[in-house]
Amino acid sequence: MSDSDRTAGYHTGLDVRREVMGDDFVERAFDRARGTDSEVMQHFVTEHAWGAVWDRPGLDRRSRSLLNLGMLIAMRAENELRGHVRGALRNGLTRTEIVESVVHCTAYCGAPAGLAAMRVVQEVLDTELGPLRTPPASGGEPRDTDD
Repeated sequence: MSDSDRTAGYHTGLDVRREVMGDDFVERAFDRARGTDSEVMQHFVTEHAWGAVWDRPGLDRRSRSLLNLGMLIAMRAENELRGHVRGALRNGLTRTEIVESVVHCTAYCGAPAGLAAMRVVQEVLDTELGPLRTPPASGGEPRDTDD
């Protein structure tokens, strides 16, 4: 067992990470890294990002998810965005709020970042929630009966 495995922060982080991202996501991340140089990074992120940051008081998980979406869109981190869209849904964000976060970020981060993010977001929303039940309003804003 590594030193990271022995810390309370690691165990707290692992619990939070599983709750937000899902067991399958976390297991795949650790499986990909197991036995490689990347394994230390999985332990570090679990202990420090998920254990030390996500478990802090002051912001609820819903707010943290919304912040993560904005940061990941701004950084054009589409691979990480996919998992965090699922996490945002688990943390209570609605389809409309997620789409609006992409629109909002597009105004500040630019169309390339927004369009790349929307492709990822659309894929996850369709997989997790299915397609929209009603067509977009004439102004282009999606409407969903779940919100």
